[in-house]
Amino acid sequence: MDREKVDPFKFVKATNRLMRGNGLLLVTQGGDEKPNAMTIGWGLLGTIWGRPFFVVAVRHSRHTFKLMEEGGAYTVCLPSKGMKKVLDVCGTKSGRGMDKFRELKLTARKGLDVSAPYIEECPVHYECVVRYKNDLKPGLLAKEIEDKVYSSKDMHMIYYGEVLGAYAVEDAARRLPR
Repeated sequence: MDREKVDPFKFVKATNRLMRGNGLLLVTQGGDEKPNAMTIGWGLLGTIWGRPFFVVAVRHSRHTFKLMEEGGAYTVCLPSKGMKKVLDVCGTKSGRGMDKFRELKLTARKGLDVSAPYIEECPVHYECVVRYKNDLKPGLLAKEIEDKVYSSKDMHMIYYGEVLGAYAVEDAARRLPR
Protein backbone atom coordinates (compact mmCIF):
# COMPACT_ATOMS: atom_id res chain seq x y z
CA MET A 1 0.00 0.00 0.00
CA ASP A 2 1.37 3.39 -0.92
CA ARG A 3 1.54 5.81 1.97
CA GLU A 4 1.78 9.54 1.96
CA LYS A 5 3.25 11.70 4.68
CA VAL A 6 0.50 13.56 6.54
CA ASP A 7 0.34 16.16 9.27
CA PRO A 8 0.97 14.33 12.58
CA PHE A 9 -2.31 15.68 13.97
CA LYS A 10 -4.52 14.80 10.99
CA PHE A 11 -5.74 11.63 12.72
CA VAL A 12 -5.57 12.81 16.35
CA LYS A 13 -9.32 12.30 16.97
CA ALA A 14 -9.24 8.79 15.52
CA THR A 15 -6.05 8.02 17.46
CA ASN A 16 -7.63 9.02 20.76
CA ARG A 17 -10.91 7.25 19.98
CA LEU A 18 -9.13 3.99 19.11
CA MET A 19 -6.84 4.24 22.13
CA ARG A 20 -9.88 4.49 24.39
CA GLY A 21 -11.47 1.57 22.53
CA ASN A 22 -9.61 -1.63 21.64
CA GLY A 23 -6.23 0.11 21.47
CA LEU A 24 -3.39 0.85 19.10
CA LEU A 25 -0.32 -1.18 18.14
CA LEU A 26 3.13 -0.16 19.33
CA VAL A 27 5.86 -1.72 17.18
CA THR A 28 9.56 -1.79 17.97
CA GLN A 29 12.57 -4.02 17.52
CA GLY A 30 15.80 -4.57 19.39
CA GLY A 31 19.28 -5.57 18.44
CA ASP A 32 18.10 -8.81 16.81
CA GLU A 33 15.94 -6.73 14.42
CA LYS A 34 12.90 -8.95 15.03
CA PRO A 35 9.80 -6.76 15.19
CA ASN A 36 7.33 -7.06 18.03
CA ALA A 37 3.88 -5.51 18.40
CA MET A 38 2.14 -4.69 21.67
CA THR A 39 -1.37 -3.32 22.15
CA ILE A 40 -1.46 0.00 23.98
CA GLY A 41 -4.39 1.87 25.45
CA TRP A 42 -2.41 4.64 27.11
CA GLY A 43 -0.54 7.36 25.29
CA LEU A 44 -0.52 11.00 24.36
CA LEU A 45 -0.16 12.66 20.99
CA GLY A 46 0.72 16.31 21.41
CA THR A 47 3.33 19.02 21.27
CA ILE A 48 6.38 19.20 23.51
CA TRP A 49 9.42 21.39 22.99
CA GLY A 50 7.72 22.86 19.92
CA ARG A 51 7.63 19.46 18.18
CA PRO A 52 5.04 16.69 17.74
CA PHE A 53 5.47 13.83 20.22
CA PHE A 54 3.75 10.51 20.86
CA VAL A 55 4.28 9.51 24.48
CA VAL A 56 3.82 5.84 25.39
CA ALA A 57 4.08 3.80 28.59
CA VAL A 58 5.74 0.37 28.69
CA ARG A 59 6.02 -1.75 31.82
CA HIS A 60 9.49 -2.96 32.77
CA SER A 61 8.26 -6.57 32.77
CA ARG A 62 7.24 -6.49 29.11
CA HIS A 63 9.35 -7.92 26.30
CA THR A 64 8.70 -4.64 24.47
CA PHE A 65 10.56 -2.78 27.24
CA LYS A 66 13.81 -4.62 26.40
CA LEU A 67 13.32 -3.90 22.70
CA MET A 68 12.56 -0.21 23.32
CA GLU A 69 15.72 0.11 25.38
CA GLU A 70 17.79 -1.51 22.62
CA GLY A 71 16.15 0.14 19.61
CA GLY A 72 15.36 3.69 20.70
CA ALA A 73 12.57 4.04 18.14
CA TYR A 74 8.99 2.87 17.69
CA THR A 75 5.95 3.18 15.52
CA VAL A 76 2.37 3.54 16.67
CA CYS A 77 -0.04 1.94 14.21
CA LEU A 78 -3.78 2.55 14.00
CA PRO A 79 -5.53 -0.78 13.36
CA SER A 80 -7.87 -1.21 10.46
CA LYS A 81 -11.36 -2.68 10.66
CA GLY A 82 -11.26 -6.40 11.39
CA MET A 83 -8.06 -6.34 13.47
CA LYS A 84 -9.67 -7.08 16.85
CA LYS A 85 -7.99 -10.51 17.06
CA VAL A 86 -4.61 -8.87 16.36
CA LEU A 87 -5.22 -6.35 19.15
CA ASP A 88 -6.33 -9.13 21.52
CA VAL A 89 -3.29 -11.33 20.85
CA CYS A 90 -0.81 -8.44 20.94
CA GLY A 91 -2.34 -7.33 24.24
CA THR A 92 -2.25 -10.74 25.94
CA LYS A 93 0.70 -12.69 24.47
CA SER A 94 4.39 -11.94 24.88
CA GLY A 95 6.80 -11.62 22.01
CA ARG A 96 9.29 -13.58 24.11
CA GLY A 97 7.42 -16.77 23.33
CA MET A 98 5.97 -16.15 19.89
CA ASP A 99 6.58 -14.31 16.65
CA LYS A 100 3.39 -12.25 16.52
CA PHE A 101 4.01 -11.08 12.97
CA ARG A 102 4.30 -14.65 11.68
CA GLU A 103 1.46 -16.04 13.81
CA LEU A 104 -0.94 -13.21 12.94
CA LYS A 105 0.18 -12.93 9.30
CA LEU A 106 1.19 -9.29 9.72
CA THR A 107 3.58 -7.58 7.34
CA ALA A 108 6.45 -5.59 8.88
CA ARG A 109 7.66 -2.77 6.66
CA LYS A 110 10.81 -0.77 7.26
CA GLY A 111 10.07 2.61 8.78
CA LEU A 112 10.51 5.55 6.44
CA ASP A 113 12.06 7.87 9.06
CA VAL A 114 13.06 5.55 11.94
CA SER A 115 14.64 2.14 12.40
CA ALA A 116 11.47 0.59 13.83
CA PRO A 117 9.08 -1.10 11.39
CA TYR A 118 5.37 -0.46 11.00
CA ILE A 119 2.50 -2.83 10.23
CA GLU A 120 1.49 -2.59 6.58
CA GLU A 121 -2.08 -3.72 7.31
CA CYS A 122 -2.62 -0.62 9.47
CA PRO A 123 -3.79 2.38 7.43
CA VAL A 124 -2.11 5.05 9.59
CA HIS A 125 1.15 5.00 11.51
CA TYR A 126 3.39 7.39 13.44
CA GLU A 127 7.18 7.02 13.35
CA CYS A 128 8.86 8.06 16.59
CA VAL A 129 12.39 8.34 17.92
CA VAL A 130 12.91 8.38 21.70
CA ARG A 131 14.08 11.81 22.80
CA TYR A 132 13.49 11.37 26.53
CA LYS A 133 12.33 8.71 28.95
CA ASN A 134 11.11 8.86 32.50
CA ASP A 135 11.07 5.92 34.90
CA LEU A 136 8.00 6.00 37.15
CA LYS A 137 8.98 5.54 40.77
CA PRO A 138 6.80 4.04 43.52
CA GLY A 139 5.58 6.63 45.99
CA LEU A 140 5.63 9.60 43.62
CA LEU A 141 2.30 9.05 41.88
CA ALA A 142 -1.07 9.94 43.39
CA LYS A 143 -1.83 7.17 45.89
CA GLU A 144 -5.23 6.27 44.42
CA ILE A 145 -3.67 5.75 40.96
CA GLU A 146 -0.65 3.88 42.24
CA ASP A 147 -2.76 1.59 44.44
CA LYS A 148 -5.04 0.72 41.53
CA VAL A 149 -2.57 0.48 38.62
CA TYR A 150 0.68 -0.50 40.34
CA SER A 151 -0.29 -2.75 43.23
CA SER A 152 2.42 -5.21 42.06
CA LYS A 153 4.96 -2.36 41.73
CA ASP A 154 5.50 -3.29 38.04
CA MET A 155 6.01 0.31 36.97
CA HIS A 156 6.11 1.87 33.52
CA MET A 157 8.86 3.60 31.64
CA ILE A 158 7.40 6.63 29.90
CA TYR A 159 8.91 7.12 26.44
CA TYR A 160 8.69 10.52 24.77
CA GLY A 161 8.94 9.83 21.05
CA GLU A 162 9.32 12.71 18.65
CA VAL A 163 7.09 12.06 15.66
CA LEU A 164 9.44 12.27 12.68
CA GLY A 165 6.70 11.23 10.29
CA ALA A 166 3.03 10.30 10.19
CA TYR A 167 1.87 8.26 7.23
CA ALA A 168 -1.49 7.16 5.86
CA VAL A 169 -2.88 5.27 2.91
CA GLU A 170 -5.19 7.19 0.58
CA ASP A 171 -8.49 5.97 2.06
CA ALA A 172 -7.26 5.64 5.66
CA ALA A 173 -10.29 7.26 7.29
CA ARG A 174 -12.62 4.65 5.74
CA ARG A 175 -10.40 1.76 6.88
CA LEU A 176 -10.39 2.72 10.56
CA PRO A 177 -12.91 1.11 12.95
CA ARG A 178 -15.74 3.31 14.18
